[in-house]
Amino acid sequence: MSLKSPSIEAIDGSDLRIGIVAARYNQVLVDGLLKSTLAGLKASGVPDAAVEITRVPGSNEVPIALQFLAETGRFDVCIGLGLLIRGDTLHYEIIAHGASQALQDVALKTGVPAINGIIVAESETQAQDRCAGAVDRGGEFAAAAVEMGALARTFSGRSK
Repeated sequence: MSLKSPSIEAIDGSDLRIGIVAARYNQVLVDGLLKSTLAGLKASGVPDAAVEITRVPGSNEVPIALQFLAETGRFDVCIGLGLLIRGDTLHYEIIAHGASQALQDVALKTGVPAINGIIVAESETQAQDRCAGAVDRGGEFAAAAVEMGALARTFSGRSK
């Protein structure tokens, strides 16, 4: 993972509705990621009441749950959160690739931006840094969500 994130645009998210799907697998770390994502949304003016959180078993289930949320028409943008840590088998890579592609498919199918907040880490240490440590990936996912939610509103004609 690169540490060269894009500059964060100062966008007012106070009128956005955001759906979040968070995996329970590796829950302690995903909870840290969720906490930093919520803090980032709050910093952009998104009210707590405008955020709906749904939990699923693992990262593999995030895309379908995100699609369920997106298809309701209630959200300007959705964020999928999870954590995959490399193990001794290919399972990690299969889920990483599949979930990433599925999240893109959800966005393209529904027209609702789907932010891929599934952390793919090489080690527990790297996972800790990105979910609840020195690297604020949750804040980055929140900023991307606010920017893409505002962009989607602009082009979809949805009212504020």
